[in-house]
Amino acid sequence: MKVDGQLPSGAVVAVVVTRHRRELLADSLKMIGAQTRLPDHLVVVDNGPDEPVADIVESCPVPSTYLASRRNLGGAGGFALGMLTALSMGAEWIWCADDDGRPADENVLEVLLGEAESRNLAEISPVVTNIDTPAKLAFPLRRGLTWKRNASELGTDFLPGIASLFNGALFRAATLDVIGVPDYRLFFRGDEVEIHRRLVRSGLPFGTSLKVAYLHPDGSDEFKPMLGGRLHAQDPENEVKRYYTYRNRGYLLSQPGLRKIGMLEIVRFGLYFIGTKKDPKAFLQWLKLVRQGQRERFFRF
Repeated sequence: MKVDGQLPSGAVVAVVVTRHRRELLADSLKMIGAQTRLPDHLVVVDNGPDEPVADIVESCPVPSTYLASRRNLGGAGGFALGMLTALSMGAEWIWCADDDGRPADENVLEVLLGEAESRNLAEISPVVTNIDTPAKLAFPLRRGLTWKRNASELGTDFLPGIASLFNGALFRAATLDVIGVPDYRLFFRGDEVEIHRRLVRSGLPFGTSLKVAYLHPDGSDEFKPMLGGRLHAQDPENEVKRYYTYRNRGYLLSQPGLRKIGMLEIVRFGLYFIGTKKDPKAFLQWLKLVRQGQRERFFRF
């Protein structure tokens, strides 16, 4: 179903990016369609129309727009297209979701809207927890020199200046006027870090509400411990993910706001690949990909 009528004042448009994950998308849209405060419209960007999901989108009880992209835009391009579509429709709020996660319960959007309004936030995120073990975080969170792995370690109310973006993140439309939409060149991996960097530099208030959660598959396995667990290094399990993770990381660390930690990254990954993994060739490959990102050589894998 596609509705071309004018959106109401204060409209929320949910933006979901998907590719070849029908069952997961169905679970995600089921929870979006069960919210106590329903989105006013749903935009689904399908990066894999050779396995179309239009029927799943049609089954969601929210007026929807299905965008089938004949070129795989990646997560970055998919969210950019979805966000711009939502803005062009007149959305005042944009609620982002990937296809492999879903709101933990029916109250997530209502609570996020209330918190954003009462705190006058430009963006607010739910805490992102492990879809199989909701008491644990889907991604470990570093606070100082310690890593938080359980949701209970974060508190019970609000974390200012910290947000996991795209996994249930709610943006004001005016916020995107300031920070823009994701950089298509990044394709996937690091696009959420780049948007977080822009949010921080904008000075706009944002954060994470600990009152609601967004469920997501565990992402902690990529973070490998070293020095007795005092430091970690991200080491994805396959070549494609490593390529985009390290190349994009090189670009990100050359940008304002992240440059100070660039040299520390060389030391950290040198310790990991040479000292812990005993694989100097992998360290050289890491350096090559980081340098490629620094030079903005955004070639596809």
